[in-house]
Order: sequence, then C-alpha cells, then structure tokens
Amino acid sequence: MSGTPKSPLRNVPPPPARSGAGPGGPASQGSQGGSSKPAGPYARFIPREELGAVASWRPGTFGAGTSAPTSDAAAAGGVGADDATAEALRARLDAERSAMRQAGYQEGYRDGLAALENFKQHFAAQATAQIGQLLDSLDAQWGALDARVAQTLVHCAVQLAQQVVRSELVVRPELVVRVAADALDAVMLSARHIRVYAHPDDLPLIAEGADDALRARGARLLADETLERGGVRVDSDAGTLDARIATRWAQAAAALGSELGWSAESGS
Repeated sequence: MSGTPKSPLRNVPPPPARSGAGPGGPASQGSQGGSSKPAGPYARFIPREELGAVASWRPGTFGAGTSAPTSDAAAAGGVGADDATAEALRARLDAERSAMRQAGYQEGYRDGLAALENFKQHFAAQATAQIGQLLDSLDAQWGALDARVAQTLVHCAVQLAQQVVRSELVVRPELVVRVAADALDAVMLSARHIRVYAHPDDLPLIAEGADDALRARGARLLADETLERGGVRVDSDAGTLDARIATRWAQAAAALGSELGWSAESGS
C-alpha cells in the first residue's frame, strides 16, 4: 500500500458497433432493424490498474480434496487425542484410588491390631485384678471358715474333755490325792503355816493317800464345803495356791483357745 490515493472507477462509454460483422451479427441486425442495441456498461475489458487490490481467481487442482475433510480429520484426531488423554487420566486416577485404598486398608489394619493389643492388655490386667480380688476374698473366707471350724472343734473337744473329767472324778475319786500332792509340791519350800482345804468327802482320801506329803511340809488338812470334789486350795504365809477344778480347767481350756468354763453341774 502507498500513500497515493486511488482513482475512482470511471464509467467508460461502450465501444461503437463493428461494421464488418457477419450475418446474424449485431451489425446485420442493426442494418435490418434500422437501429442497433448498445452494448452493456460492463461488457468491456477492464485494465488492471483500475482494479486496485482485486486479485484474480485461480482454480485449484481437481481431486486434491477440500478443507472440510481435512478439518474433519483434524477434529477426529483431536477427539481421539482427548479420549486417549481422558483414558490415561482415568487409569491414573484408578491407580491412585487403588493405592490410597490399599494404604488406608493397611493403616486401618495396623490401627486395628494396635487397638486389639491394647484391649487384650487392658482386659488381661482387669481380669488379673478381678481374679486377685476373688482369690483374696476366697482366702479371707476360707481363713474365717477355718477359724470357725477350729473354734468349733476346740469347743467340742473341751466339752468332751469336761465330760471325761467329770466321769473320772465320779468313777475314781482317789484322783484328788494326786491333785493335793501336786499342790503341795508347788508351794514354796520356805512357806510356813500351810493349810490344805478340800471337800469334806475328799478329806479321808487325801489323809490316807497324801499323808507323807502332809507330814513332810507340816501342813494341816481342813474341810471346805464350798469347794467342789476333786479340787483343793492351799493357803500359807507365802500366798494362796488355787487348785480347784474350775481354775485348772480354765487354764487348760485357755491353752486350747477356748473360753468354755467349768460347770458346777455333775455330768453323771
């Protein structure tokens, strides 16, 4: 493009009719009809300089194809490329989802194992504590039962022994002689004014069976109706020795862990 302005198109008058035309031509027709039809305003050759920027059209080669199939092929190729990309993206997403699912499964499995181990430890500790409490309770109950059983056995044994002693005193009243002799032996050798008290029914038995012991210690034998048969009491200036049945029985029962006292009732 240049800076010179283009000249406007001019309406050029048609050329004159040619006279040498053959029959049937425009000249013959003009001569026959008396008048000639003027040519159209554009039925002439236009110089190139008057066309300006207009370019001539040139036909392409037949069979070379058109732009539409090329565009369709390109579009088809683009669609195929998009499908391949989408398929690859879908495959990658599936692979990532599968990997994430597997990782989640492994993590959940690991957390489940840890939770199970913690539960087992907690359950074992709780069960151990409960079993320990149960065993302690059973041990305490067994201990109390053993104590009650032992006490019951001792009570029964003391009662049985009491009945045996009563029977022996009735069947063998001469046993009081041994009681009196043991009581005199227990008195201090330095004691003076020794007096032996016994039931009136036991005096003859003691006087006959322990006469030597009484003489050796210079003791006097006296009667005391408050005493139960089989028991004696020894008084001296050194103190009093209680050898009654009830007193000796309480000592023997205490040694066995029983508080059962001696009853004054006869067992016969």
